Amino acid sequence: MASTSQQNNGYEDGFRYVVVRPEKGGLGDLFRYAVMGNIVSGLMFLESSDDDILGNEVIDNRWVIVVSIIARKIIALFGKPLEWTGYLLDFILNLLSQNGNLIGLFCNIVCGRVVVPRRGTETFISTIGQLDGRIDLHKGESLAREIDGEVEIGTRALMDLCIMASKLAYENAQVVNNVVVHHWKEPSTQVFILCDKPKDANLILISFRGTEPFDADDWITDFDYSWYEIPNFGKVHMGFIEALGLGNRTDVTTFQSKLLMNHRESNDSDVSKRTQPSDIGQGGSSTSEGQLQPEMLEMSAYYAVRRKLKSLLDEHKNAKFVVTGHSLGGALAILFPTVLVLHKEMELMQKLLGVYTFGQPRIGNRELGKIMESHLNSPVPRYIRVVYCNDLVPRLPYDDKTFLYHHFGVCLYYDSFYVEQKVKEEPNKNFFQLRNAFAVYVNAIWELIRSYIMKYVYGKDYVEGWFEIVVRKIGLALPGISAHGPTDYVNSVRLGREHSLHMSSHVQNGPVVLNKEKSRGTKVTF
Repeated sequence: MASTSQQNNGYEDGFRYVVVRPEKGGLGDLFRYAVMGNIVSGLMFLESSDDDILGNEVIDNRWVIVVSIIARKIIALFGKPLEWTGYLLDFILNLLSQNGNLIGLFCNIVCGRVVVPRRGTETFISTIGQLDGRIDLHKGESLAREIDGEVEIGTRALMDLCIMASKLAYENAQVVNNVVVHHWKEPSTQVFILCDKPKDANLILISFRGTEPFDADDWITDFDYSWYEIPNFGKVHMGFIEALGLGNRTDVTTFQSKLLMNHRESNDSDVSKRTQPSDIGQGGSSTSEGQLQPEMLEMSAYYAVRRKLKSLLDEHKNAKFVVTGHSLGGALAILFPTVLVLHKEMELMQKLLGVYTFGQPRIGNRELGKIMESHLNSPVPRYIRVVYCNDLVPRLPYDDKTFLYHHFGVCLYYDSFYVEQKVKEEPNKNFFQLRNAFAVYVNAIWELIRSYIMKYVYGKDYVEGWFEIVVRKIGLALPGISAHGPTDYVNSVRLGREHSLHMSSHVQNGPVVLNKEKSRGTKVTF
């Protein structure tokens, strides 16, 4: 626990925080805190800006903190084995796919012509990509034709582009280049930032990469309880701020210094000096047009992406931009405009067409949500959060009377029949509730059965391969994890149909007008 003098240094102006540090206490401390309610043992795991917050947190949120500590300790314990498993599974899946699956691999071994996959090449596909092999935009359109004419928030075409870009963000730079150029037919290699046309673009899309399946640090972030409070703005999930390069919990004062770097000229010039386009990507290379490469920046990601966005908007005067991401990438996608609002970047916010997230965890408290809704609901709702059925991640971190994290914005919820409902909050919002357990497991059985019949009902584009079926079987034990994959999100966007009892009253700030003619999606014209 930090001393009071250290805690108060630089925080007199209202910046407050709580950091959960599982490594600071032992199993005995955890037992005494969890079972016996020993406050002193609980304080071993916490660091805060002032002692009053510590006392309240350790008493009021004991079980939330205990669950966070246990989950993060277990994930950290298996961190290296998880990483090695990921490398091995990636290699095996690519070995099979590049050699024509098991029979083809056997024939190639006999003939002495085995194709050995090489990581980082355009044929080496991530585990996420192996789960769902679709790479073309819906109905095989090019990006320019998909976004043809005036860009409109809520159209099925834009939703499809966002989920496909969110899925593509998991791949290496060579795969991204191959897909964008040869399948989406655009002369661009961007993942973070993608223009619909090289000249006079109508749309600029920013896509953040999500939780890597075998990256322990990503999962620890999802289960983290730590928060950081910005005065007159709200509490924000500390792990997600770190992922944007806006601070580091090893020195908590860095959050305040980086979040307050809101003087535009000094910000962008500093970033320009520290982070050139050639520094932003795999291998330190840049494209011929100085575009961002498809890798998340470890440091100052927010400022580098903001700087590049400004330069593209200066180049494409009529363009608007969309931010998107799946899983952790969805949290970063909504956090990016949140920091823009904090920095009073209103010119950029006027250019924001919308934010689409898929399977996104909660990023902050109710105060933060109200502030952001005031900016994102005018002139029309511009933040759409897509949730598939029993996906666990949107139910994290916990939201109840003792917990502070709350979703905001419009939620498009899809059940296991891909029926769409517009709601304020997804059903079973905290997932770990016994009264819903039976229905969750029954639904997992149905999803496994559905895997075998998708191709007969919807056609060859919806065939689920052996690896996806294996994941569905794992979902019989861990249904919330299997429901988080990209397959169901792509299917939801492409097959989703509106529920007959779709009520606009679920969204307190007014309905989004639906048009189910050509796009079969929400259609709002600026």
